[in-house]
Amino acid sequence: MPPLDLAAVTNKQKQAWGTGDFNVFALKTMAVAESLCAALDPRSGQKVLDVATGSGNAALVAARRHCDVTGIDFAPSLVERAKLRATAEGTPIDFREADAQALPFPDGSFDVVTSVFGVMFAPDQEKAAAELLRVTKPGGKIGLATWAPDGFGGDFFKTVRTYAPPPEGLKPPTRWGTEAGLKELLGGGVTSLAMEKETFFQHYRSMEHLVHLFETYFGPVAMAASKLDDAGRVAMRKDLAACFAKYNRGTDGTLVLECGYVQTTAVRKPG
Repeated sequence: MPPLDLAAVTNKQKQAWGTGDFNVFALKTMAVAESLCAALDPRSGQKVLDVATGSGNAALVAARRHCDVTGIDFAPSLVERAKLRATAEGTPIDFREADAQALPFPDGSFDVVTSVFGVMFAPDQEKAAAELLRVTKPGGKIGLATWAPDGFGGDFFKTVRTYAPPPEGLKPPTRWGTEAGLKELLGGGVTSLAMEKETFFQHYRSMEHLVHLFETYFGPVAMAASKLDDAGRVAMRKDLAACFAKYNRGTDGTLVLECGYVQTTAVRKPG
């Protein structure tokens, strides 16, 4: 088997996440960013970096504490949406286009580094983890929200992989939601590593509403749908609905999606 071309995978992912409008779903996960920020408790004036910021959720939450915040993402359209959100709030945040696998900052630049359902998708997981550690100050904090192999996130990605198989040899992003994976990725560079299982809920009008939004606005699904014929799109919708139904807690005809995830906080080793 030829070696995996991680640069090509990164470029393909960049295209996928720039498809649709991820902000539609980012707005559903604001509670996750709030919870992570509360756990990390950054103080006013501290330097905070939000990696793979998407449309800026965690960066916005930290900026409301009057932290000095930078947010990076490799998808230009997401960076522009994040800038619009910050402008609308009147919040100064340095949003810029950059890759989580090659952060453009000196060693030890930030007191706190966060990523909400972001860095876990970097193809070169070891490099991305090393970059998180590198730019965090000794004694600084790292906070992650990640999907685990079990639960909603794991089931959702299994469904999507049926229609958009990942390259052979690519490590699953849900590795970041396991104790073993996080110890391999971050353990050598931190003095503490705490993982907590958390839950949030997403609300939709109906199953049809939710499936339509994913197919239209969630980049990887939208890109997969664009490459399917009519029968393939019908099959994907059916499989997505089956996955979502497993986690639907609505009892009034609306859809209430229960989403379990892993919240991780770590402290960078001194020196």
